[in-house]
Amino acid sequence: MLLLEKSELPRYKTCGGGIIGPSRDALPPGFELPLRDRVHAVTFSLNGRMTRTRRSRRMLFGLVNRPEFDQGLVEAAVRAGAEVRTGAAVSRVEQHGPAVPDRRTVAVVLAGGETLLTRAVVGADGSASRIGAHVGVRVEQVDLGLEAEIPVPPEVAADWSGRVLIDWGPMPGSYGWVFPKGDTLTVGVISARGDGAATKRYLEDFTGRLGLAGFEPAISSGHLTRCRTEDSPLSRGRVLVCGDAAGLLEPLTREGISFALRSGRLAGQWAVRLAEAPDAVDARRQALNYTFAIKSGLGVEMGVGRRMLAAFASRPRLMHTAMIGFRPVWSAFTQITQGSSTLAGIMRTSPAARRALAALEPQEQQQNPS
Repeated sequence: MLLLEKSELPRYKTCGGGIIGPSRDALPPGFELPLRDRVHAVTFSLNGRMTRTRRSRRMLFGLVNRPEFDQGLVEAAVRAGAEVRTGAAVSRVEQHGPAVPDRRTVAVVLAGGETLLTRAVVGADGSASRIGAHVGVRVEQVDLGLEAEIPVPPEVAADWSGRVLIDWGPMPGSYGWVFPKGDTLTVGVISARGDGAATKRYLEDFTGRLGLAGFEPAISSGHLTRCRTEDSPLSRGRVLVCGDAAGLLEPLTREGISFALRSGRLAGQWAVRLAEAPDAVDARRQALNYTFAIKSGLGVEMGVGRRMLAAFASRPRLMHTAMIGFRPVWSAFTQITQGSSTLAGIMRTSPAARRALAALEPQEQQQNPS
């Protein structure tokens, strides 16, 4: 197995770095999470108002710095037998007919002109994926995330230790976050792409009202997240896509780490089957099975997330009030973050949750449910 990475490692990635239960459960056996903090409390606010903190005796989720976390995953892959090549940018992917010897019908062309032949490819190259473009991935929701890594003095860090902030923002479907990681706070906001100036103002206002505007960020960055359409392809020939490259992430929170890890595990399993497929017919069968595995699990979760986002964008105050004042909603939040259930699982097993979501949805969403 060959792992191609266009950047040198470790490298920074715009990401809150929250490791929820499904992420933890999808990690390689024996993987030690490089946690910077363990979250036991969440402060919720509605654009800076109606603030309330809720606490849990059990850890809700952990926080990591992505360079450390990603490097740990690369090292785990190497221990499992992978070869890693950095500075290897993929220019394009080509697929050839069955006459190619040894079934190595996929050609990965690097930016320098080198061509690598293989039996199967997994594209995990982010939301602007070249492999995703080859497969034909289509997206329906694009959001802009802005983030700052802010070093803070010990007294400020101590105030945030073990607690995160989630602020439901001023634009429909937007929210902000503060994630503590030792002597640094990760502060960010996300909203629908289309008004970058408003998103930037939200981050500035958000940082200012938290009393953090006087601290100089060590890193300021931005990133587009993309959610796939329900019928977007996940494969083409002997090429699969997973994670951000496939547009797989939770539409409401735009949480992508657990989707990347879970879809990556499935893609790895089916890549082996693709590599062993004796002909194009069997390769097609394996690719379809991969698609079914994704859609029956992560696809269902995304469907619920789309409905939740529509409800939140339409009635943010009611959603916030339910989170801070209605115990079953907080209980559902803890179950999801701790990994004992999912959004889809709660909707499947709880008639009350289904009724509540239906009541919150916009009228046109109720008439045309996804």
